[in-house]
Amino acid sequence: MGPYYLGIDTSNYTTSVAVVDAAGSLIYEKRKLLEVKQGERGLRQSDALFQHVMTMPELFDDISKHVAASKIKKIVVSSRPRPVEGSYMPVFRAGQSYGKVLAATLNCSYQEFSHQENHIKAAEWSAGVNLNNHFIGIHISGGTTEVLKIEKNQRAGYDIMEIGGAKDISIGQLIDRVGVRLGLSFPAGKALDQMALHNKSFDFKLPISVKGTYMNLSGPETKAMGAISQGGNPHEIAWATFQCIAKSLEAAILNACQNTVLHQVIIVGGVASSGYIRDFLRDSHKLKGIDIYYGDSKYCTDHAVGTALLGID
Repeated sequence: MGPYYLGIDTSNYTTSVAVVDAAGSLIYEKRKLLEVKQGERGLRQSDALFQHVMTMPELFDDISKHVAASKIKKIVVSSRPRPVEGSYMPVFRAGQSYGKVLAATLNCSYQEFSHQENHIKAAEWSAGVNLNNHFIGIHISGGTTEVLKIEKNQRAGYDIMEIGGAKDISIGQLIDRVGVRLGLSFPAGKALDQMALHNKSFDFKLPISVKGTYMNLSGPETKAMGAISQGGNPHEIAWATFQCIAKSLEAAILNACQNTVLHQVIIVGGVASSGYIRDFLRDSHKLKGIDIYYGDSKYCTDHAVGTALLGID
């Protein structure tokens, strides 16, 4: 068997490794969430970097049971948040360091991509769809809300242009801030999504502010926090939060597709696993004629699968 491609991703909140074969089949995958103290809304980069360094050996513990080291052809690493000049985040240094040491030790090749490309590739792969050379991407995660015009790179990876997104806080930040304030553990997305899904409709709503492909979310945050302070119904606030997000995305997607004359959209990042958002956009009459794809929920959150896949020659 083989050759194999070993991917490493050390994002803000997850340490991940994955191995794929030349046909794109997943051979091995393991990841571990970094620890965030109860009540906290995130980690400092220095703390996250330290946890990555301490966690990495644990993830490599049983790779040898699945993959022969001699069959590893390439080490592939997520080295930065986005595939643009100047994109940098200290946490990715952990993956880079381990990756370079492994490549030198195994005498194999080494390649770097971005964390964003990792998400896009994994979504396309797990959705089982071969997108056109040009399409729209919506990247929604803990720290990112971007509307993207994406072109497949002839060599590898993607050429990406940001054409919209959030002007203030990200969708993930809105979810986590509301969720933590309601007493949920960080990250709060999954639990808050479940609270929203269990309720069909409420009178309470958050304001929606979208201009073209850009949205503002600090206003909805302010109103949600005010409702929590006044003892509002947590399920009502959760539902209103996700309804606001879904309607904002609906408007931004519609405008992005009209502006670019593209009709394929792939939604990536941790927030893309939201059942509420998927249901809302699927049933949207405004988005008729637009093909929207998501990766498997398991591959919406952070991982290294897309990174490994990007390395296939």
